[in-house]
Amino acid sequence: MALCRRKPCAASQFELLRRSRGPAPASLIGAPMSAAAAAAAPSSSWLARLIGGPRAGWVGRTPRCSPRRFESTVAEKLPRFASGNLTMDFPGGKVAFTPKMSFISESPEERAHCYRVLDEDGQPLVHGSFVQVSEQVAVRMYSEMVTLQTMDNIFYEAQRQGRISFYVTSIGEEAINIASAAALTFDDLVFPQYREPGVLLWRGFTLQEFANQCFGNRDDYGKGRQMPVHYGSNKLNYFTVSSTIATQIPHAVGAAYSLKMDEKDACAVTYFGDGGTSEGDFHAAINFAAVREAPVIFICRNNGWAISTPTADQFRSDGIVVRGPAYGVRSIRVDGNDALAMYSSVRAAREMAIGEQRPILIEALTYRAGHHSTSDDSTKYRPANEIEWWRTARDPVSRLRKWIESNGWWSDEAESELRSNVRKQLLHAIQVAERVEKPPVSDLFTDVYDLPPSNLREQEMLLRETIKRYPQDYPGEVPV
Repeated sequence: MALCRRKPCAASQFELLRRSRGPAPASLIGAPMSAAAAAAAPSSSWLARLIGGPRAGWVGRTPRCSPRRFESTVAEKLPRFASGNLTMDFPGGKVAFTPKMSFISESPEERAHCYRVLDEDGQPLVHGSFVQVSEQVAVRMYSEMVTLQTMDNIFYEAQRQGRISFYVTSIGEEAINIASAAALTFDDLVFPQYREPGVLLWRGFTLQEFANQCFGNRDDYGKGRQMPVHYGSNKLNYFTVSSTIATQIPHAVGAAYSLKMDEKDACAVTYFGDGGTSEGDFHAAINFAAVREAPVIFICRNNGWAISTPTADQFRSDGIVVRGPAYGVRSIRVDGNDALAMYSSVRAAREMAIGEQRPILIEALTYRAGHHSTSDDSTKYRPANEIEWWRTARDPVSRLRKWIESNGWWSDEAESELRSNVRKQLLHAIQVAERVEKPPVSDLFTDVYDLPPSNLREQEMLLRETIKRYPQDYPGEVPV
């Protein structure tokens, strides 16, 4: 009996493209070919030369869809033999039968490998494969990582002084922020969590704009409605941060599917922590992306902790990377403290996401070297010496500095000048942001409805009456 299939409409090109594709490889993870072999490979794609091996033949194709499902158009009434094995053509695809009862293991014998380019001393690994980075890009990446690190330290202290109400740092995760941003284009849509301000920094968000948001003043694009560090920028294609965990992941998939339908040369990118993968939003989103073949890059910052919950109390799988293949998504595990590894993997992921119209999952292994937020004291649930070791021995900023210094692109003089200038700019931005008045009370009730409904007008009236009656209980710097 034939299965029911939706008849493709005349305007749909996806079904035609689906039929034209050959089979795709099972995984991106594997040993790269040598530099000599890569250079001799017949493919013209830089990505094929980077990845190497038997995958070089398929990298570089650019159709919009591919038959990555185990498709079946007919469910056969009778089984048949293929190569001596009994198979049945089920609706989900052909399945081989076996007389042996064998359960699939709950975990592989060997953990998925982690892609790395630079060792702890900032030296490239022997026989490594990575995207070459120019002096200009490398120096800018390092400069932005230093800027992000300095910004975190100063804003954290500003919160401790009572000048802002809240703050979240990215200490230890600077490479994930900056290197991934450098590998994207401004046309790519970013759906962040709350630990990716470096992506905005790379795209041109100024230190003054960061300060305005944290202080919630009149120049804050969110008009003071959001907590500090909940940045957003329409101009830079950076969707506003939401505190609720993992809600940005399905949003990114929907946006990616829209980009696909419009045939845009861009992808969506979403960032989340290991804790976000414990939410249903992650599983629904990655499955939707796989089924609809949406050009989206999932970047998971596996920093070992979801606030005070360690990964051992969240899941028993081999981290996050193994979840990709379970949903039919190509995946890779990367050293998140290695800027060159992050840059190369995101560049490759973007090429595949757009060129092959597929989702990609990147698990970036790192460590949250700071507290979860200014509301947290992580020494209550993890050793202080462990935190210090990661901040010093595994610092991604220091590792990249060693590499650019070994190339003759950086010096102690340049380091001193950079850190001094960034600190001065940040302190000035804070002073300016503090002097700018707050948004008016009326902004609490705008930008949702074209014409405010009666219940909203009533709430505004009651609020104004309450402020007038009890002025001592409300901040005087907020215009009424």
